[in-house]
Parts: sequence; C-alpha cells; structure tokens
Amino acid sequence: MNVKYMFSLVAVTLLFLLAYVGVEAAGLQVLFGIVIPYAAIIVFIVGVTNRVIGWARSPVPFRIPSTCGQQRSLPWIKASELDNPFTTPGVIARMFLEILFFRSLFRNTTSKLGEGPKIYFSLEMWLWLGALAFHWSFLTVIVRHLRLFTEPVPFWIGLLEKADGFFQVGVPGIFLSGVVLLAAVFYLFLRRVIIPQVNYVSLSQDFFPLFLIFGIAFTGILMRHFAKTDVIGAKQLAMGLVTFHPTIPQGIGGIFYVHIFFVSVLLAYFPFSKLMHMGGIFMSPTRNLPCNTRAVRHINPWNYPVETHTYEEYEEEFRAKMIEAGLPVEKE
Repeated sequence: MNVKYMFSLVAVTLLFLLAYVGVEAAGLQVLFGIVIPYAAIIVFIVGVTNRVIGWARSPVPFRIPSTCGQQRSLPWIKASELDNPFTTPGVIARMFLEILFFRSLFRNTTSKLGEGPKIYFSLEMWLWLGALAFHWSFLTVIVRHLRLFTEPVPFWIGLLEKADGFFQVGVPGIFLSGVVLLAAVFYLFLRRVIIPQVNYVSLSQDFFPLFLIFGIAFTGILMRHFAKTDVIGAKQLAMGLVTFHPTIPQGIGGIFYVHIFFVSVLLAYFPFSKLMHMGGIFMSPTRNLPCNTRAVRHINPWNYPVETHTYEEYEEEFRAKMIEAGLPVEKE
C-alpha cells in the first residue's frame, strides 16, 4: 500500500465527511455555503497575487530562455523561429502553443535500455494526451459553471453547453467534459502509482489535488444524475455570493455543500501548491524572453561600480621594483 497517496485519500475523505456531517447533522449551511467560500476566495486572491509579485520582482540578470533549435546568427544558417525565437512575436507564438497545447510536453521523450546495451528514445504521447484532456475538460467545466454566477446567462455559455452535451445520453444529458475530467484525473493518478520512476518522485502533495479534483467532478456528476439538487436554489446561493448578498436557500442537499467545500479547499490550496504553474508559466524567463544574446548586449542593470586597477597603473606603481627584479616593463 502506497502511504503517500493513502494519506491524501484519507484527508479528502475526512473533508467529505466534515462537510456532509456538518451540514446534514449540525446544520452548518452558513459556514460551508458562505463563510468558507469567501475565506477561500480571499486566500486565493492574496496568495496568487503575492506569488506573482514575488516572481515579478525576482532579478533576471540575463536572457535565459530554454531553446530546442538553432539561434539566429549568420544569414546562411537557418534559425528556428519558433523553438528559439529572436523577436517578441516569436515569443508570443511559442507561449501560445505552450499554454494552450503544451508543446514542450508533446516533445517529451522516454528512454529505454535495450540490448547492446543501447539506449532508445521514443515520444511520450500518453502523458501529453492525458494532460491535454485534463486541462481542457477542467476549463470547460469551469466555464460552464459561469451560468450560475451570471444573469442573464451569456449566449456563448449556452453554445458551449450544447457542444459539451451533444451526445444527448439520458435525461439530464451527460456532459462530455465531466466524464473526460474523471478519466484524465484517474489516468494521472495511475501514472504516479504504476510507473516506478514517477512514483519515486511523487509526494503526498502531488496526490492531494488529484483526489480533490476527482471529488469535485464526482460530486458534480452525483448531483446531476443521482442525488438531485435544486438548481434554482444553487443559483440563488451563487448569485448571492457574487453580489455580496449571500443567502442560504432551502432544499439544497449535503452533497452540494460538499461540492462547494471541495472547490473552496482547492482554491485556498492553489497558491501554495504546484498548481501555481498556471501563473508561473507567464512569469518564467525561460519562456517569455527572446533569445537575442548574439545581437544585443545585455548589461546587468544593478551592477555596482567596481574600482579597476589597469596594468598601466600597476606598472606606474611598481616600475622601480620591477626593473630592480629584472622584469620587463613597457615604459622605462
């Protein structure tokens, strides 16, 4: 039994029981429906802002972009404009492909030792596909939920819902993004457990957000298809939160408050975890700087003045002793 993921699983299970029992047995709807969400949003905003400001204030003394291609140099040498961008538009194009399609992860390779012995390299496509499915489905789920926080609901959210539920399986229909999100989280979890090298470097804090996101997706599907929840009451609570006039409608079950509690915990946990790579990629000097070090001289802007002692000054000071010692001098 893997203690690292069992610790995280137990923690998420306790969070589930805490919210469910707190609402159903102790009647703490105000705590889990209003107080904790507001506190989580404050922690999220303050934490993310603090991390981003810290990154922005970090000194970058020289250009350190990570590159996978030829830098621009002589005219007859072909440069890699996308992998080694020389201009700002090239950086924007590389960032666009990295943020939306995880281009560097697509180029990821795995190595195996064969007979000979020889090392063989091959593309690691499954990780790229799993990460792509996870992030895009999660984004779709978040955007779909904006209908709970807007009135009137923008038309493009309705279009997204129709595209997401085009299978029309059952009543209410199944949203593809929810199913894909569950499958992607389960794949990322299995990858950390089954692959020895990945399992070795995985920590409890790597499993915790996976179980938390799985809990969010699972409780959402549970409310939609099994434990029916009053959608009108859920929207009243959501609109009350965003308009700063919170209310607790009647008839909302405990699973709904568990769902909100999981989301609140994820928001509060976000700034202090590896999930901050979402903001860090925009601030990374290995990604957001053009590689023009052969064309532009970059001078450290905070260098303090350093007193120098030239050879001419050195000889002027020690000329007599140098001549006495038989050392050559430029000026007799």
